[in-house]
Amino acid sequence: MTCEACATSHWLNPKPCANAIVVEHEKVLLVRRGYAASPWYGSWCAPGGFCEVGEHPIATAEREVREETGVAVAVTDYIGVWVDEYATEPGRGDAETINVAYYLAVRASEDEGSFDPLEVSEVGWFQLDRVPADLAPPGTLATVLDAARHMLAAPADFSPLPDRPR
Repeated sequence: MTCEACATSHWLNPKPCANAIVVEHEKVLLVRRGYAASPWYGSWCAPGGFCEVGEHPIATAEREVREETGVAVAVTDYIGVWVDEYATEPGRGDAETINVAYYLAVRASEDEGSFDPLEVSEVGWFQLDRVPADLAPPGTLATVLDAARHMLAAPADFSPLPDRPR
């Protein structure tokens, strides 16, 4: 869209995000969204967030898990990219679009810090086949978890991460 006053063009470009599906002993690490002004407040989601300028999505996923949960992780595999609206009221037309890269990850250290209470109200480990019903993004995270379960069942079918930042 172009501003009528100054003729400056503004683009509704998607914002890149990265999340980690952290798995340990058949359990997945999820966080309950705790920031009231953000979409899907109170729902369970995979830890993750927006990429910083110049940050590789793998680094984003690892950083966000540590910030949100206190758990240090290492990304092991790429699951895929899903496109979602980032809006408190879906379908309004002014929602930001996000492209979310999802990665499998494992705990990298036994040391744990605390979670960020500004973003997360609760951290939990759930059996992969018994996750809460109120997942976010709605519809998407359930599909991502299904893809992760498939990858874990057939790990030889997937390739290493050729673009891992060094």
